[in-house]
Order: sequence, then structure tokens, then C-alpha cells
Amino acid sequence: MHADLLFTGGAVLTPEAPEARTATAVAVTGGRITAVGGEELRELAGPRTEVVDLAGRLLLPGFQDAHVHPVPAGLELAQCDLSGATTAADTVAAVRAYAEAHPGREWILGGGWSMEAFAGGTPTKELLDAVVPDRPVYLPNRDHHGAWVNSRALRLAGIDRDTPDPADGRIERDASGEPSGTLQEGAMQLVGRLTPPATPADRLAALLHAQRHLHALGITAWQDALVGDFLGMDDPAEAYRTAARDGSLTARVVGALWWDRERGAEQIPELAEKRAALSHGRFRAGTVKLMLDGVAENHTAALLDPYLDRCGCATANRGKSFIDPGRLPEYVTELDALGFQCHFHALGDRAVRDALDAVEAARAANGPSDTRPHLAHLQVVHPDDVPRFARLGATANIQPLWAAHEPQMDELTIPFLGPERAAWQYPFGALLRSGARLAAGSDWPVSSPDPLQGIHVAVNRVEPGGTGPVFLPGERLGLAEALTAYTAGSAYVNHLDDSGRVAVGALADLVVLDRDPFAGPPEEIAQTAVALTYVGGERVYAAG
Repeated sequence: MHADLLFTGGAVLTPEAPEARTATAVAVTGGRITAVGGEELRELAGPRTEVVDLAGRLLLPGFQDAHVHPVPAGLELAQCDLSGATTAADTVAAVRAYAEAHPGREWILGGGWSMEAFAGGTPTKELLDAVVPDRPVYLPNRDHHGAWVNSRALRLAGIDRDTPDPADGRIERDASGEPSGTLQEGAMQLVGRLTPPATPADRLAALLHAQRHLHALGITAWQDALVGDFLGMDDPAEAYRTAARDGSLTARVVGALWWDRERGAEQIPELAEKRAALSHGRFRAGTVKLMLDGVAENHTAALLDPYLDRCGCATANRGKSFIDPGRLPEYVTELDALGFQCHFHALGDRAVRDALDAVEAARAANGPSDTRPHLAHLQVVHPDDVPRFARLGATANIQPLWAAHEPQMDELTIPFLGPERAAWQYPFGALLRSGARLAAGSDWPVSSPDPLQGIHVAVNRVEPGGTGPVFLPGERLGLAEALTAYTAGSAYVNHLDDSGRVAVGALADLVVLDRDPFAGPPEEIAQTAVALTYVGGERVYAAG
């Protein structure tokens, strides 16, 4: 039988020999890989076979992002996108330019600003008032755990010096006690709830725009880490359902249904109903997202021991637990019994321990299961908890781009953790050596969704284009290990067991890179780009 698609003349990343790359050809028929080998596969080429000459380039499984937010990312790209600004002046100039270009917009929305561009990571309302005095402004930062607002937005929300902080957030204040213009965590919703929601058409367009971008980066599947209503973010559920039913969803997607942290176990039947109602075609909603804590930069990541102050002395702040740790095992046990996968946001060492304790409780109550829980972010992991991942079958879902020296790390994180805890950050190597399974993702729009940029940092522990110093070099991964996290590891988390590898019978979700990164030095990995992307043997992206 002739193949539908035949790749020849290159290097092929197979699970049996990732470093050696002994295979040079792959045949695809009916959307699946039907042969892996060498020159002998040319016999499978017929008059209707599409033959792709790899010309020495690398063929590998499609990348899968295990933690991403495509719809908010797509919406931000169409609004006031601040992700390219690196200084306070550039950020304010970008807001001014957007406001002047859109005089009819009732609100100025968008986001993506960098905390390190502003003193203490908290920009003031006065900066926005100077460029947008007459319309409300609401701009989440790069990590979406804080928002920058102007005086007009604060007045509309009724926020003043007497407004108390919500239980799950903080209103930043100036020396006199007045709101300064930055809202952290749950306080974002005080303004966010007033912003005009995107229309269904807007959300669908954002999804399809994001999908094109992700395919161009070689991503063939992902797990959307927030399907639901959270702090004013637009719920992507209907967009996925529409795209899955009309065939415009070309990627394979798992939706993580949002756990409402204001409620308890009474929401579980509703989640089960959503799972049934939303799952269709290439979209499945069999996961629940449990956000346990915040982020280290604004001191809301949950820590076992207190944060330090600028003088290096212990404070009284251990961060925030957004879900009661005493009830978490009960919730996770019930979800696990219903066949839900649990996807934890666990950034601080206390949140990581709470998540692992909950998984352990579910295992004890329900016995072994195939729900495949995973913990995302893992910025600070106590060494005692590293071996528990393998023992409990909990996957470490890593965001490698964050594991490097850069201003947010060096100025807003390390001084407030102290040297001992700073050395526990992003322990990719230790987790792998302990037997843990690694999956990988980006958290886009928090950071770039480009897997090759993330792989560069996972291998080098230096930002792309950077020269050092290396961030905790003992935690580096090998190139094959990093690629596996972005392919087979994330495929495992996504329950896509017939993808994530180049093997006979697997889905032909494949990527051709513009070179073989194994053939060059590790310092040049980030220069690699995607040439072709296929999902089920159908080409969804071609460079140029």
C-alpha cells in the first residue's frame, strides 16, 4: 500500500534512540504512522504520495503544551498588548499609543506588562492618569496575578482608602493608605468584574488566532489550564465547543474546568455536567484546575516558612492558600473517584506539599487510578517532596522559560526567599533523577509559548540570547529529556497515549524543524525554528 505522506532524508526522533536518531524516514497513511525506517521506505511512495524531503532536518512528534491559556492570549493580542515593553517609559508609551489609536473604546483593556519595569513591581495609577485620564484602564500584568488600573477605574469600582482587602487578594496602597493603582490576586476582580466581556465572536476569533500561532510553533495539542470564570477572564468554553463542532479546531485540546475557590464540594456535580456537555470531537473537558496559591513576585505563593523583607529578616507572611488545605484532600479524593484529572497550580513549597498530600489521600481512598494528576509551575519545591512525585504517580508540569536569571527572578524573588529556598527553585533535574515524569508547558500569555525557547532554557538554564550566569546548573536537562517533556510527557498528561512519539500506530501529529538541534551546540537551541506542522497527517502550518 502506498503511503499518503512520506518523510525522507533527515533525522527522526524516536523513543528508542533519541540521541542516535538512526531512523531517516517515516510513512503516514490514514492519519497514522505506518512505517519508521530508512531508504527502504521510498518503496511506499506512489503517484499520490506527498513526499517531504527533510534535507537533514529533524522530524519529531508534535509539541504539546501542558499548561496554556490561548483565548486570553488571543484577546490580548487584539487589545493593548504590553508584552514587548521592557521599561516603564516604553510601557506607558504603549498605553498612550493604543488609547490614541482607539478613541472610541469605552475601556482600555489588554495587558502583559513586566513587573520588573516598575519599582517594587507595582506601577501607580498616576502613570496611567497622565496618558488616559478620562477612561477606565484595566491591564493585567504578565503573570496575570496582578492588574494595573487608573484613578477612573478605581472610582468606578468604589475603591478608596477604606476599602478592605479581599480575603484572596491585596490592594496596593501608598504611604498615606490610598490605593496606589495595583491590585493583586483576588483584588483584581474588584475592577475586572466591571470590564465589558468579549463577545462569543471575539472569543472564537481569539481561539483560532491563537491556534494558528501555536501551530506555527509546532504545537499540535494542549491543555487549556482555565476553562471557566475567573477574575474577569473570558471563559473559553463556548469557543471550544463551537470550534470542535464546526471542525475549525485542528488541535487536540483538553480543557481544565475551573474549581471555584469560593465554593466547596457542592460544585463537583456541576463539573461533571460540564464535562459531559463540553466534550466533543477534538475537545475533552475531563480535568479540573485547582489553583492553590499565587506567585512569588507578589508574595502570594504559599510557603512553608515566611518570606523575608528587603533586609533579609523573616516577615509574618507565608503567602496565600486559595483552597482550604484541610478540605483539599476531600475534594481531590471525590474528583479522582469520578475519573477527573486534577491539575494543580502549585508554585510555593507549601502549595506543592498540599497538592501531594491531597493526591496521596486520593490514592489511599480510591486505590490506583489512571487520572494522571499533575502539578504545574513548581517554583519552590522542598527537597523532601521531590521523591514523592514518582511515588504517587504525580507528573511535574514544568514551565522552563522561568528557570533563568532575569530581573523578576533576581530583584523580586531571590532576595525575599533567601539563599536556601532560592536553591530549591525549578528542580527539573532533581525531579527527573528521582523518577518523576516531566511534562512541559508555557502558561502563555504569561510567557512565550515557543517550546524551543523553553527547551533552550531547560537545557542551558540561561535565557535565549543570554550568556549567564547559569541558574542552578545542577537542574539542567539534556536535550532529549527536554524534548520528551514537551512531547511524550505532555501527551501522557493529556491522555493522548497514541501521540507524543514517532512510532508505528501513533497519530501522525508531527513537526519538522529547520535544522537538527542535536547537531549544534546547546547554546544555539533557541535559534531553531519550526518548518512544518502536521496534525493527523494534515499539514496545519508551513513556514513562509
